[in-house]
Amino acid sequence: MVASFFGKSKPINFILVALYITGFFILTLISQGSFTGISGIFESLGVLILILLSGLLLNFISGRNELTRRNSYKIVLFAGFLCMFPNVFTNASVIAANFFILLAFRRIISLRTQRQTIQKIFDATLWICVASLFHFWSILFLFLLYFGILVHVGHRFKNWLVPLIGFLAALSLVTCGDLLITDSFFTLFDWVSYSNFDFSRYRELPILIPTAFMFGVMIWASFFYLVIIQKASATAKTSLFIVLLYTVVALVVAIFAPTKDSSELLFLFFPLAIIVTNYFQMMKDKWFKETLLILILLLPVILQIFF
Repeated sequence: MVASFFGKSKPINFILVALYITGFFILTLISQGSFTGISGIFESLGVLILILLSGLLLNFISGRNELTRRNSYKIVLFAGFLCMFPNVFTNASVIAANFFILLAFRRIISLRTQRQTIQKIFDATLWICVASLFHFWSILFLFLLYFGILVHVGHRFKNWLVPLIGFLAALSLVTCGDLLITDSFFTLFDWVSYSNFDFSRYRELPILIPTAFMFGVMIWASFFYLVIIQKASATAKTSLFIVLLYTVVALVVAIFAPTKDSSELLFLFFPLAIIVTNYFQMMKDKWFKETLLILILLLPVILQIFF
């Protein structure tokens, strides 16, 4: 059975998930004619590597901070949600931004240890700023950083000032790089991208169906996730709540995104994978778990066949 197979963390599981993602990635690029010359192939390869690294980073963050038990559900769910929205594969900027946000979240969630606090806050700020260069509205994840400071190390005033220093450091580095490359100053207009609130593409069935399914799963699993948070220990409770807040920020980032082709939903896949994995872990009905997991994996295939 699929659920029992991925209920354990084995190298073969990661290989199968990587093949699953790679297969859909190649199909998407071929169908959209994105393979254009040697440069296009190398660019696509770089994007695929970033996606696979994001999956590995998800697994590392979850295991290191005990957000889930030791299993492969989270990476399978991440792959399933990812492949439901093939437009993600052609938006390299969103993929890069999401990867750097994951690096930032790794530092934010580790603030609970209260070791190397200033370095972690500084690193998280830098990664978020780098992500905002690819997708401006990912700068909103600074709210997640400040929440992490509040609940873990907010008793020291200097910790609240570190993000400002990190932001100024990132701005200085970008300005210096821009001067060296383009001989011009990096300005606010180069950085900011305006929002687009035209959601008309979400009426298209290839986007509407997986979006409705994903949000349905998210809302359903979130009710159980709140119960899990209430029953968790004090340390675990904070970490699990930060994941929930991550979901809210990711949703806001998607709403304010300049493009509305479903690729902006990528920011939601990490926290959603954690939330649904926790739901799977507490689920007693094995057949329902099996059916839901198979449906998540098969829906991308069905969408490819019919659309």
